[in-house]
Amino acid sequence: MKNILLVDGNSIMNRAFYALMNAGMFRAQDGTYTNAIYGFLNIYFKAIEEYSPEYIAVAFDKGKKTLRHKSYTEYKAGRSKMPDELREQMPIIKEILEEM
Repeated sequence: MKNILLVDGNSIMNRAFYALMNAGMFRAQDGTYTNAIYGFLNIYFKAIEEYSPEYIAVAFDKGKKTLRHKSYTEYKAGRSKMPDELREQMPIIKEILEEM
């Protein structure tokens, strides 16, 4: 039987970003924030080590209104806007995953 690892990219990025904020905001030499990237990759590689998947898929939110918003007007109503420090890391993690 083949193992497939499905990853909710936005959830892991948020989890990593906020979990590592207490340790301070990590930055690259050019000033780019990297704490969510670092945390995401740690979680990602740990899952690979633990489950040994043959296939991996990482999905991210579209960043726009979807069917869920139309069906349920309160969907994500209580969530605050994504911080810029996290937003700037999203395209970087997507690029890293694409290269992998």
